[in-house]
Amino acid sequence: MTRRLRTDPEIVELPPRTMAVVHTVGDPGDVGEAVFKALYGSAYTLKFALKKQGADFKMEPPRARWFGGQDWKSVPRDQWEAAWALPIPDGTVDVPQKEPTPRVDVEIWEYGCVAQILHLGEYADEEPTIDRLHAFIANEGYEIAGPHEEEYLSRPGAKEQKTIIRYQVRRKAGD
Repeated sequence: MTRRLRTDPEIVELPPRTMAVVHTVGDPGDVGEAVFKALYGSAYTLKFALKKQGADFKMEPPRARWFGGQDWKSVPRDQWEAAWALPIPDGTVDVPQKEPTPRVDVEIWEYGCVAQILHLGEYADEEPTIDRLHAFIANEGYEIAGPHEEEYLSRPGAKEQKTIIRYQVRRKAGD
């Protein structure tokens, strides 16, 4: 399935996804390296084990959900709460783990109706894109019903960073 990338906000329906997940509290710059090492170590070990059994899955971009409400970025970075994830095959109940920490769990991330937008540029420059998405959500008669989520389509420091910014949404009461 080819995904169309849109720099304009959109409302779409997404199915639930099974995820390998690491929960953190802390500055992403401090915890990110260990998180990605654990996630990719578990996901690739799972991928190779499934391949030996004749099954396979495509590695998808990592995602993170940031908690603390709409003002989560106003919290000091060393207190940011996040769930970092990689999609894995549905039906997976656990993932192999090479190191005991950080712990990698399996969760089902619910989606349903979401509003999303593609941000082009540095993470530090996301605020105007987030503001556009928030305005779009309100103008379309929706409200945010879940945490701030980012799907990282490129690596940090890439020539052109691409990040999908996403929120679960629901219709406002009375709309």
